[in-house]
Amino acid sequence: MAAADRPPERVRDHGVSEPPARGAHHRQDRPSGPARGGAAEAPGREPPRGGIWLYGLHAVRAALANPQRRLRRLMLTEEAQAAIAAKLTPPWPLAAERTERARIDQLLGRGVVHQGAALLADPLAPPALAQALERPGPVLVLDQVTDPRNVGAILRSAAAFGVAAVLMQDRHAPDEAGAMAKAASGALEAVPLLHAVNLTRTLVALKAAGFWVVGLAAAAPPLSGPALAGRRVALVLGAEDVGLRRLLRETCDELAGLLMLGGMESLNVSAAAAVALYELARP
Repeated sequence: MAAADRPPERVRDHGVSEPPARGAHHRQDRPSGPARGGAAEAPGREPPRGGIWLYGLHAVRAALANPQRRLRRLMLTEEAQAAIAAKLTPPWPLAAERTERARIDQLLGRGVVHQGAALLADPLAPPALAQALERPGPVLVLDQVTDPRNVGAILRSAAAFGVAAVLMQDRHAPDEAGAMAKAASGALEAVPLLHAVNLTRTLVALKAAGFWVVGLAAAAPPLSGPALAGRRVALVLGAEDVGLRRLLRETCDELAGLLMLGGMESLNVSAAAAVALYELARP
């Protein structure tokens, strides 16, 4: 990132420990693969060009139920097939290959908690920003939040609290598969995830669309859901080590923190997102 974008000092922007003292370009250049329910691919650690591996019962089940998801190959253990069938009645759009856990371990790598379910699919094509904003609810903007498990957990909270879309910077975003999809627990299929080349311009576009842009920052007055009840909010969260970059902070309509009465200085970014979304939903 450019030097002008760096904050003058390291700050944590996900909460405060004391009371109180606003054109996205979308990544759509991945090659498309076979149609939903297409031909199987040969196993291997790296997915075929344009394909991604989703794993875990919730992530795989949600992808199978999503008509917008293009599917290539489904590998399930006997136990995983039964667990998914209990929540999603067959037939599915893609026939499952019955396999053993060891084969999925070999395919995805040991240490991956796949729960006996692996699905090779194409990435979802993100909608245009204007189309995503037609959905009700607030918007989340993530400034260089790069950990896939954090992003997945944020997506899960976004789905729970009716977020219209999650926006991320194109150059500093984890892959939309694997660990992110598993942590999202199916939310990757429910909440649009968009990528912007320049987040500052994206905030300006959100303001033009009628959003009130709130940056989550330490030492700022506490976020108040009732005080923002008459506004449609875009909530901006920064990376845990450096927080919001200076230009983004200056582009926000206001900065707000989280009132924390204990001894912790800050929260993990995914926990902070959940608390902030709960506060925005509070009547």
